[in-house]
Amino acid sequence: MNVEEADFVYLKEKTESTAGNLSVQLDKLSAAGYISVVKGFVGRKTRTTARITEKGRNAFVEYVEALKQYISTQ
Repeated sequence: MNVEEADFVYLKEKTESTAGNLSVQLDKLSAAGYISVVKGFVGRKTRTTARITEKGRNAFVEYVEALKQYISTQ
């Protein structure tokens, strides 16, 4: 949520996930409309970048609010 766009390598490092696991999660988030994924090339290397959508940002805000409500009722 703190960056406009993140590439696959950055996300892999920050989440400490395997490439396979991250790829599956990105596919799921993309299918839900929460992120947009762009695949391209930089020179001869592939580059995958992800960007959160307005729908994704709204879903995240709702999730955080739900967590706050859950915690405050405990």
